[in-house]
Amino acid sequence: MRITQSMLSNNMLRNLSNSYTKLDTYMEQLSTGKKINRPSDNPVVAMKGINYRRQENEAEQYLRNTGEARNWMDNSDAALDKATKAMQKLRELAVKASNGTNDKEEYASMKEEAKQLKEHLISLADTQVNGKYIFNGTDTTNSPFDKNGVFSPNTDPVNIPISAGSELQVNMDGEAVFGNGLFDKVDSFIQKLENSDMENIEETIGESISELDSGVNQIIDARAGLGARMNRLELVENRLGDQKIMATKMMSDNEDVNFAEAITNLIKQESLHRAALSAGSRIIQPSLVDFLR
Repeated sequence: MRITQSMLSNNMLRNLSNSYTKLDTYMEQLSTGKKINRPSDNPVVAMKGINYRRQENEAEQYLRNTGEARNWMDNSDAALDKATKAMQKLRELAVKASNGTNDKEEYASMKEEAKQLKEHLISLADTQVNGKYIFNGTDTTNSPFDKNGVFSPNTDPVNIPISAGSELQVNMDGEAVFGNGLFDKVDSFIQKLENSDMENIEETIGESISELDSGVNQIIDARAGLGARMNRLELVENRLGDQKIMATKMMSDNEDVNFAEAITNLIKQESLHRAALSAGSRIIQPSLVDFLR
């Protein structure tokens, strides 16, 4: 086969073009820090990257959801803690009022304190977080108290997705916490303190102790249920955090360039490129045109 000058020139130009392409690839890898910068560079790596990025985005979204759920639960737990303390204080007043050693002024003082504790309980049942009533079910824009001041909450659960195919109720059922006639029991106790001059007042007030006990217990029971859900939420948060870390690591291993390897490849390709240029200049002989100059 006869090798012509044109064939040598074309082969050299083609090889130099390929060398420039490789140099550009290594330079782009070093400047972007990525193994590939377009799907055509490596379709398999690109498809894996899409899947890993989707997993990471899902984990991040569910973590944001758990953050919102945590906000609901933390505020609900704080309100229940204050409600429990208020009810326990009312019970202490009932015990003190039933011992038969109080005069009229002391009953009046206890009545005023009980009224303030009731107002505190009402404010807790009417708690808002970021403009949302947390004890009124899904009707978060309206107060659980009607226009007559009667506690009549919406009892629909507020569920938030916390993982694929899994939801968690983040709110407290207002009826389970402040319902069952809780405010009526407190009103009854206050009324008995108001009528402190009636006969057998100590026994009458003593009846309120068991009523207030039931109110304390229902709040504690509701808080125990909330605590169980908070424990589950913490486990989910830990799992999602691990999933996000693993997805990020896999995505990095799949896409991020090994800088030491890329620099080595670039230096190697530069050496090959210079050698090709040098060899090409020797192989391509001068043409007749060069002698006619």
